[in-house]
Amino acid sequence: MAGKRTDYITWDEYFMGLALLSAKRSKDPSTQVGACIVDHNNKVLSIGYNGTPIGFSDELMPWQREGSFLETKYAYVCHAEMNAILNFHGDLRNTKLYVALFPCNECAKAIIQAGIKEVIYLSDKYKDTDATIASKKMFDTCGVSYRQYIMGNKKIELDL
Repeated sequence: MAGKRTDYITWDEYFMGLALLSAKRSKDPSTQVGACIVDHNNKVLSIGYNGTPIGFSDELMPWQREGSFLETKYAYVCHAEMNAILNFHGDLRNTKLYVALFPCNECAKAIIQAGIKEVIYLSDKYKDTDATIASKKMFDTCGVSYRQYIMGNKKIELDL
């Protein structure tokens, strides 16, 4: 009798993979971020990516990063974490959030308010910004743990 497969992906690989796949839905030409929320049973509760709110056409979106606030994407984009939280209609207390980029301070507030207790992130490229420093201060104060997911050499390909 043959044993079980041993080359299956881990839960972290699976959920970070879902977050990264979700990021592929983003229309943002410079930054694509995805998020995945799971419960203590490793059940996927919600996913999200950075994009415009429902009803606000991404065709009308100013996708620029520079310029006056109202002429940039920053006034209009919902971050992946916010979308994942808002896409779920239920209790998110004691869940985990997998996200491609460490959450900004605004998303950190939503994560804390939702009761999410752990954040697993891929990149912390803005770690020296005030927004990220504030996020970590809020997480530390409110008991939200966070850890960086370190990708291995494994490559997962999807043929569609």
